[in-house]
Amino acid sequence: MIEIANIQKGVAEGHFLLLAKAISWIENKEVGSDILLQQLQPEKVPVIGFTGPPGAGKSTLVAAMIEQWVAAGKKVAVLSVDPSSPFHKGAILGDRIRMKEWYTHPQVFIRSLATRGHLGGLMSGIIELSTLLQSVGFDIVLIETVGVGQSEIEIAHLADTTVVVLVPEAGDEVQMMKSGLMEIASIFVVNKSDRPDAASFAHHIQQMILESHHGAFVPPVISTIATQQVGIQELANAVMEKLALPISSQQKKQMLMSKMYQLIAAEKMRQIDAVKMEAQLETAFAQPHFNIFDFAKQYY
Repeated sequence: MIEIANIQKGVAEGHFLLLAKAISWIENKEVGSDILLQQLQPEKVPVIGFTGPPGAGKSTLVAAMIEQWVAAGKKVAVLSVDPSSPFHKGAILGDRIRMKEWYTHPQVFIRSLATRGHLGGLMSGIIELSTLLQSVGFDIVLIETVGVGQSEIEIAHLADTTVVVLVPEAGDEVQMMKSGLMEIASIFVVNKSDRPDAASFAHHIQQMILESHHGAFVPPVISTIATQQVGIQELANAVMEKLALPISSQQKKQMLMSKMYQLIAAEKMRQIDAVKMEAQLETAFAQPHFNIFDFAKQYY
């Protein structure tokens, strides 16, 4: 049995082997992992989500933000959710290239996670893993999501602050994700802002915000060049300012309810024997007038 106190000791000393083992244990739903989760006592550690379309430079931006927080003496944990490899079903690990300088740093823990076929931008076990990281001594937890459009909205139910990363050429993506992005974003970042039309694109985003936001808080739009550290301090300040704002009890309840639904749904799905269901389905849909609703009912 992996003990929380031993993980905390390792994190305090900059040794993350036991933490990595605990994450694998939870991911694989090993016997006893549920007991470990029930013993967690998470601190009020901020969870910051980074999301946006593929190619926006999220990993490079996260690496730049890590540098800011490490310089301030913070311990930072990163969960980077990668698309599953079509061959071995594991994470493709693109972040290991862009964040390689931080993998052995004693103040930084980075873990790549495969989506494992989950249709959203986040894997189904992300709630468990982020709560574990909030419980073992980190000061900040970052989650970088797969860029898969509308489904990225689920990060808003997990993160205290959601940073939406875009690039000047992302006009089509913005139109496709417009309604969702306007609802979930705490901060907009126009990365690679040295490219043509970056200023007009940032202005376009600001106009969209003004048209859709009616509350007291208006998400800022920050231009960055992550590879050159341009705008990174401004972004770090904006994140901290957003985190300092109070969260209403209603918002907190909505976040917790969303997590509850996901946890219950995941547990219900784990109780289904997928191999048996597939075999039964193969027989059932060969029959005339197969009815999927009637077939599905036996599983719930």
